Amino acid sequence: MSTPVVDIWGPVSPEFRSTTPSAPEPHDEWSLAGGTAWVYYSPLNRRQLVRPVILSDGFSHGASDLDRLWNGLEENGDFRFISELHATGRDVIILGYDDRTASIRDNVDTAIDCVRRALAERVGRSRLVVGGFSMGGLITRYALARMEQDPALPDHETSLHLSYDSPHQGGWLPVSFQAFIHFAADNWSEDPVVGDSLRLFSGLLNSPAAKQMARWYIAKPDDTPAPAPEREQFLRELDELGGWPRSVRRIGVANGVETGNGNGVTPGATAVRGDGESLQDTWLKIQGQGDQTVARLQKPGGPVTEVRTGGLPEIDGAPGGLFTLPLPDGDPGSFGLAGLLMRFLRNRVDDDTIRTSCFIPSVSAVAAGDISDQKALYAPITPDASELDAFLCASRNEGHTTMTEELGAWIVNEIVSGG
Repeated sequence: MSTPVVDIWGPVSPEFRSTTPSAPEPHDEWSLAGGTAWVYYSPLNRRQLVRPVILSDGFSHGASDLDRLWNGLEENGDFRFISELHATGRDVIILGYDDRTASIRDNVDTAIDCVRRALAERVGRSRLVVGGFSMGGLITRYALARMEQDPALPDHETSLHLSYDSPHQGGWLPVSFQAFIHFAADNWSEDPVVGDSLRLFSGLLNSPAAKQMARWYIAKPDDTPAPAPEREQFLRELDELGGWPRSVRRIGVANGVETGNGNGVTPGATAVRGDGESLQDTWLKIQGQGDQTVARLQKPGGPVTEVRTGGLPEIDGAPGGLFTLPLPDGDPGSFGLAGLLMRFLRNRVDDDTIRTSCFIPSVSAVAAGDISDQKALYAPITPDASELDAFLCASRNEGHTTMTEELGAWIVNEIVSGG
């Protein structure tokens, strides 16, 4: 599996850290309110901003990392996205944020600042292309909609908005995994091996941006899964802006299939189990329908915490972009991460761990259905169901925001054909 553009939870400690080659020096760098824009001019434009394409970063820990963004877009996949845009005469502006866990609304201000700067620096009258990856698609969607509705803001002069596996209808992080992170952080946040990582994972899970994007959230293991108040407020505000920018063509891609075929994990199956020095018969299960115990959490000799859900769809196995986390031993996803943390907490973990799960369902990425609806999750997606003007789903369920020739080339063609 290729390295995704967005490191969802990022290598965050020596156990998880990997080296990333340096990005080439940008031709220009803009300091923005709450972020930075790195400008790479097309060789065809003599180092002038002529046909700008703004690409927004998404959710992760800390500030945006140009090296990771560049390599995800240009080096690690099977399609050189920036080079292909440059070949068409498009100038690429990579938009990063000082805090990728901050409220989406806060980073919207940074995106608006970037659009204004691009308009001020632009030579000629070519309209902009604006969009982003994962949360970046939501940030820019909100930013353009706000610029259309707020008379104090200028015309965004944008012809096309693009989103790359963005959670337009919400994202999914297994309730069992959320519960385990809360349980582990409550008990071992000072552990010398994994304490730093647990505190950071817990901080990410409880961050404003994560709460705004998650369709179901729990603040502690025995909570009832539901949208966080932060999500409900964000959706109200977006709805007040009309939901979408109206004067642009809206396109998007999904890292999952449109056929309704899931990723093969079995509802109700045990995803990961740990037992040993710090855990006693602790396990997480794949989400199924109906009333279900999705996790059992216990310290040796301590009380048992059972995590229950009801009324949720079989979303772990749904078609969509997979939760990805590049790690040295290849663990790609949520349950794989839980298993790794169990091992670092000095426990034995079953060899048959199911490592990953759906993260952004295809119907969410192309705004074509409610992800709480079992039938919508697993139904073929038709163009008339989508809120987008055009979309493409991947031919397989692959890592969230993975840059592929299939999806990248389609976006480039849409940008070119749109002028």
